[in-house]
Amino acid sequence: MIVKLAGPDETVLQAVSAALEAMGGQVRLLALPYGTFLAALGLEHPALKPIQAMAGVAWARPAGSKPILAARELNPGGSRVQLGAVSVGGETLALVAGPCSVEDREQITSTARFVAAFGATALRGGAYKPRTSPYAFQGLGLAGLELLREAADASGLPVVTEVMEPGDVAAMAPLVDCFQIGARNMANGPLLKAVGQAGKTVLLKRGPSATLAEFVLAAEYILLEGNAQVILCERGIRTFETATRNTLDLNAVPVLKSMTHLPVMVDPSHGTGRRDAVAAMARAAVAAGADGILVEVHPDPARALSDGDQSLHFPEFRRLAEQLKPVAEAVGRRLELPESLPFAPHQVPLIRRAMGWGGSR
Repeated sequence: MIVKLAGPDETVLQAVSAALEAMGGQVRLLALPYGTFLAALGLEHPALKPIQAMAGVAWARPAGSKPILAARELNPGGSRVQLGAVSVGGETLALVAGPCSVEDREQITSTARFVAAFGATALRGGAYKPRTSPYAFQGLGLAGLELLREAADASGLPVVTEVMEPGDVAAMAPLVDCFQIGARNMANGPLLKAVGQAGKTVLLKRGPSATLAEFVLAAEYILLEGNAQVILCERGIRTFETATRNTLDLNAVPVLKSMTHLPVMVDPSHGTGRRDAVAAMARAAVAAGADGILVEVHPDPARALSDGDQSLHFPEFRRLAEQLKPVAEAVGRRLELPESLPFAPHQVPLIRRAMGWGGSR
């Protein structure tokens, strides 16, 4: 059962909590930006009327197969989730960019510097990498995360990175601004609970075979831990089509907006798996109402250790940012691009050589 209180009155809180515990519920307090709630877990057939009749109770609802805390009606104006200096879900379009995986200091440092210069609002990069093949590059682990943090700090960007194990959350938390839950782990309840308890912003990716209802219920796990800082990310679903890595479901953007108050981002890199399709689908996602875009960028995609085929070159990311700006403005969004840059596009080959990317690895 979920109970919304009319306010944070301590007397009411204690009285309602005691009543729920007497019914056999495991009670937890949820102080969310859009209200104060009590969650009573373990009640299969709760008696709602006695609780609803108590002073200070706005409403009580049975927990079932539909989300309650993530439902649009709880915050009709939409939630705003902080990611560094950007409030995702507000007027500013979030642009999160970086390599699929952190490979070495030169690679992540040069990428962070470039994407920051061309309008990125956060740096993404994988230190722990779930891969289909057990023989593929699995990431540098904690050493990679430290390099990611170092590069982000030098560029003035927050860090977005994937966590795979509940036991890693505490160790990663000091180095992370936003935990990413990858598509493979969307339904990993223990991991969702762990990041919920950490209190950090969470970027939750949709599973490749998940319905939108299942996707929002996964977010409910995090909200139920008292963490309202959740961003949903559409990243493509598995269909019969083989021309692209996945089928990017842009229908999901407006439908999710009607289902939930949580902000929605789109990942056209994983959604297509094709570098030549990323920019077009990013523009389409912004036009569809996405609150942000997540893209993979690499200094030398041909030699990337993971997902090089879908990673943008530096000049391609620059063009993407410039193309997104007018699309964002057309739908009432804002993408702020720096007026002056630390280097010009034609200098990219020189930067790559200076960062150790001019010769063989």
